[in-house]
Amino acid sequence: MSRRAWIGRPSRKSNLVYKVIILPAAQKQILAFSTQERLRAVQIIDRLAGNPRPNGCKKLKDTELWRVRSGQLRIIYSIYDKELRIVILKAAKREEDTYKNLS
Repeated sequence: MSRRAWIGRPSRKSNLVYKVIILPAAQKQILAFSTQERLRAVQIIDRLAGNPRPNGCKKLKDTELWRVRSGQLRIIYSIYDKELRIVILKAAKREEDTYKNLS
């Protein structure tokens, strides 16, 4: 993959479709996952295009960031409703430093 941000394909299920942008650091993190974890992360990210605030998502304290999880995987992202854009900042397994240095 190139160093530029990856732009995911939008879901066609709803009228409001968000453009998903994955930053290069998050791309690298996703590529480091096992094949099964990588597929799960991609599925989660693809679903965000149609619904940026799915059941189980959580707004992180003292930030404008959101988190969605699946098992030990965490996808941290920001939502820009006016531009219909989601930026994936981090994809990680749950560890002590998962939520550090996000700003």
